[in-house]
Amino acid sequence: MTETEAEAEAEPADSTESAAAAESAIRREAHDLVVVGGGPAGLAAAQEAYDHGVDDIVILERDFELGGILQQCIHNGFGLHYFDEELTGPEYAQEFIENVAERGVDIRLNTMVQEVTDEKTVYAVSEDVGLTEIDAEAVVLAMGCRERTREALDIPGDRPAGVFSAGTAQRYINMEGKMPGEKAVILGSGDIGLIMARRMYLEGAEVPAVLEVMPYSGGLTRNVVQCLEDFDIPLRTQQTITEIYGDERVEGVTVQEVDDDFEPIPGTEYDIECDTVLLSVGLIPENELSEGAGVDMHPVTGGPVVDDGRETSVEDIYACGNVLHVHDLVDWVTEESMIAGRSVAKQLNDEIDIREEPIEIESTGAVSYVVPERISKSDADREELPLYLRVYAPMNEVFVTVESGDEQLAREFERRAEPGEMITVDLDAEALEDLPENRLVVDVVPKEEI
Repeated sequence: MTETEAEAEAEPADSTESAAAAESAIRREAHDLVVVGGGPAGLAAAQEAYDHGVDDIVILERDFELGGILQQCIHNGFGLHYFDEELTGPEYAQEFIENVAERGVDIRLNTMVQEVTDEKTVYAVSEDVGLTEIDAEAVVLAMGCRERTREALDIPGDRPAGVFSAGTAQRYINMEGKMPGEKAVILGSGDIGLIMARRMYLEGAEVPAVLEVMPYSGGLTRNVVQCLEDFDIPLRTQQTITEIYGDERVEGVTVQEVDDDFEPIPGTEYDIECDTVLLSVGLIPENELSEGAGVDMHPVTGGPVVDDGRETSVEDIYACGNVLHVHDLVDWVTEESMIAGRSVAKQLNDEIDIREEPIEIESTGAVSYVVPERISKSDADREELPLYLRVYAPMNEVFVTVESGDEQLAREFERRAEPGEMITVDLDAEALEDLPENRLVVDVVPKEEI
C-alpha cells in the first residue's frame, strides 16, 4: 500500500472520531419552558408562567445583561399604565429582573440562540458552555426588533462616517458616554428619533430638523410635544433626504419634498449642513428564528400569526412583545407577554380548553392589523380579551367597532386615531361563547358615519 493510499484509508476513521468528539461536546438538556430573549417581553412572560405553575424555566439572552432596549432608555415615561408611576427604562426593567431572580428562573446571559425547530428543540451557543441543545415542552419567542438601516433605504450619496441609527446613537450617549456628533439631522419621526432629537439637544448638539416622509409623525403625540415642540426643533413632514455628502465625515444632506407617492419633487431641493445623520425609519421584528421554526408570518406586522394565547401556528411555540408586532409603550409589551406566559402555563398544565373551531379575527377599512388574528382557546378565568390594532392614517373622532355577523360586540370611542398609537379594545369573554358566526370583523369608523 502506498503512502497516499494509507492516508486515504485513514481519513474516514479520523472523520468519524472528529464527529464523535463534536457530538460529545454538545451539552444536552430538557426543560419545560425556554424563553428566547431577556428583554421586557421575555421577563414578563417568564414571570407570569412561573406564577401559574411552571417552575422549570430558562431565559436565554445574547447580551451581557437583562432588560433589552430598556437599559439605554434613561428617559422617564415608562410604567404609567402598569405600575401607575413614572419610571425610567432601567427602573422599569429592574422591577422584572428582580422578580424573575427571586423566583429562581434559570438566566443565561451571553448566550446566542442559533435555531429553534418546529419540534421545540433550541440550539444555543455561549463562550462558557459552547453548544447547548435544549428539548423544551414549550418555547416563547421574545427577541424584540431591530432598526432599519441606511442600506435598506438606498439613500444615495457618499459613504462617510456619521450616519447612525437613532438607537445606536442612544446607546453611545446613554451607555457609552460618547457623543455621535455636534449637529444632527434626523430622518424619521418614530419615537426613538423624537427622543434622540431631544437628547442630542440637551447634550449640546444642534438639531436643525427632524424630517418625515409621511404627512404626519410616526411617533406618540406626547413625544412630538415633549421632544420637539418644547425645544423648538422643527418637524418637516413630506420631506426626505435624497443625498448624503461628505469626505471622511458627513458634511451635509440634500433634502427634497415628496409627492403623494413618496417620490422626490424636482426643484424642491435644499441643503442642510451637519456632521451627523440619525435614522429613525422603522423597526423590524427579529424573526429569523421564528421563520426557521416554520411559523406562519403576518404580512403587515412582520411577526408571527398568533391566537389569543399568543401561540403561533406551530403548537407550543409562542410569541410576544416587539417580535410579534411593534409596540409604542412597554406597558403594552408587558401586558401582552403576560398573556403569553399565562397561556403557556395553563396549556402545559392542561388547564385550558381548545376550541373545536377557532374564531377568525379580520381587520377591514382603515385598520391595518389586529392582534391576535384568531381565538383558539376558552379560558374560564378570563373576563376580558384585549385586541390590539393600528390604523393606516390619522383620523379624527372615530369609533372602533367589533362585529360578528349582525351582532356588535364592542363600540369604543377614540377622540383621534394615529398610526403611531396602538388602540386597545377589551372584549367581554362571555360574549365570545355564543357568536352568530366564527368570525370577528374589526373596523374604525368616523363618528359622522355612526
